Amino acid sequence: MLKHFRWFITVIALFSTASCRKPGNASTAFYYWKTSFNLNNQQAELLKQTGNNVYIRFFDVSWNEKERRSYPNAVVQFNQVPAGLNITPVIYITNKTFENTADTAVATLAAHCNKLINDLAAEKKINYTKVQVDCDWSLSTRFKYFGFLEAFKKLNQKQLEATIRLHQVKFKDRTGVPPVDRGVLMFYNMGKLNADLRQPNSIYNEDDAGKYIDYLSLYPLKLDIALPLFSWAIHIRSGRVIQVYGKIGKQELANHAQFEQIEGRANYRAVTSFFMEGIYVKQNDIFKLEETDSNILNAAAKQLVQHLPKQQHTTIIYYELANIDPSKFNQETLTQISARF
Repeated sequence: MLKHFRWFITVIALFSTASCRKPGNASTAFYYWKTSFNLNNQQAELLKQTGNNVYIRFFDVSWNEKERRSYPNAVVQFNQVPAGLNITPVIYITNKTFENTADTAVATLAAHCNKLINDLAAEKKINYTKVQVDCDWSLSTRFKYFGFLEAFKKLNQKQLEATIRLHQVKFKDRTGVPPVDRGVLMFYNMGKLNADLRQPNSIYNEDDAGKYIDYLSLYPLKLDIALPLFSWAIHIRSGRVIQVYGKIGKQELANHAQFEQIEGRANYRAVTSFFMEGIYVKQNDIFKLEETDSNILNAAAKQLVQHLPKQQHTTIIYYELANIDPSKFNQETLTQISARF
């Protein structure tokens, strides 16, 4: 009798575990943000290994103050498009564009964006099924931006996605929810850039994320997730942040003839004045290195997955492919992180 009872308890435990487990049906994708789309062998192989899904920034839309009009900027140039790629066009629109665009001109802006996307896609015979729009809209531009999305959707007739920042999740009643098919949660750049060397990583840290993620279960859009692959160096002079550089990393800061390590492993002081990567570095300037690695991504995924509502499928989009460090991130590492969702 005791033997059968133990068997029964074991079966119940297995069913309970299965019923609580998230489906884990996620795919891996990458952003590509450079103006020239030209994959090297490592990038092409990584795409192939992870499902050939890439979100390419087709162009930006900026506001020209002198001409008082919006215009496309940094339009992508396709050198070669490998066969089998699943390409999603992405357009980035500055909030200033909507601040200065008249209500009556929003539909025209949507038509121009739709035409340029289709022209670029037709030129390289790219068949796409969805478009993503990236804009950090504000309270004052909410209705113009949402009007743009509605007008674009009517013209384009494809699935429409919009990027969502954490503050837009927490304060959705004020910022509004974009009229799109899916959202993409940008789960990075959540902290403030700070000259205080004791402050945590602003790209991702658990405390800053914790201020927002409890609200994810209340957000009405289905969400895909964008995670960071990048690192940067914060340039500090006389206690003030003067710039952030993605092109300066550990290799540059490890030059002992130019820098000394201070107050921890990620902070460096210039021991002399010099030029580096076209940047003037003054003696005693400090560079605060903020990095992303597999440990950071696993911590982010672990924290995030506890608060996401269940859904049939999630795409994990890594930012970004053009500047990926293959010594940190490979197919196995990234697919394991995606599988957490």
